[in-house]
Amino acid sequence: MARKARFDDKRFDELAAITGHAFGDRSLAEAALTHASARGSSRIDYQRLEFLGDRVLGLIVADMLYRTFPRAPEGELSVRLNALVNAEALAEIAEEIGLGGLIRAAADVRNLPPRKRINVRADIVEALIAALFLDGGMEAARAFVARYWEPRAKGAGAVRRDPKTELQEWSHQVSGGTPVYEISRREGPDHDPVFTVTVRIEGREPAEASGRSKREAEQNAAAALLVREGVWQPGAAA
Repeated sequence: MARKARFDDKRFDELAAITGHAFGDRSLAEAALTHASARGSSRIDYQRLEFLGDRVLGLIVADMLYRTFPRAPEGELSVRLNALVNAEALAEIAEEIGLGGLIRAAADVRNLPPRKRINVRADIVEALIAALFLDGGMEAARAFVARYWEPRAKGAGAVRRDPKTELQEWSHQVSGGTPVYEISRREGPDHDPVFTVTVRIEGREPAEASGRSKREAEQNAAAALLVREGVWQPGAAA
């Protein structure tokens, strides 16, 4: 069963405390926090906002990194950017700020496996950023991002290279070859697929992981192999 169709004043107060912004157009906030499973007859949910929020977040974080690390080369800036805007980072922020309790979704979505819950929360964060941008302009979106992303941007872990790049270099060292990726399974509906990818390196056991895109699944599989082989510590993947 879906949650209540509308937010009450208490929920909007909680959202204002989290975002630092009081929405003038409350329908934007409601749409951003509504999963398709709970939209009902209104047919309003976060999906269009997510599309916009992804671009707004990328621009704000790219600008933040450009200014914060004036001597960093393009490659380092790209690595830092990827680490700050991937699904895991966004879901962690959603958890830290208590956003999960404000999301409207059907029970089956709230009870999804942890990996799929990560993707839902990441999408909602991007949608919320778009809602802030549309309601309060770039400054409202920038203030929210600065509040929660800036401390992470300055952290040492943000500079770690992406898993596929790291695995390719390590594979050359230990086997003289390159990793081979193949799609093991494709599940879910066409609009929200989940890919499972297996990565193989000569002389090592393969590793498997899933993601909402082929690229994400490949990155997750590479990270799983790096952790298993002791190249990375658990939880250290970008």
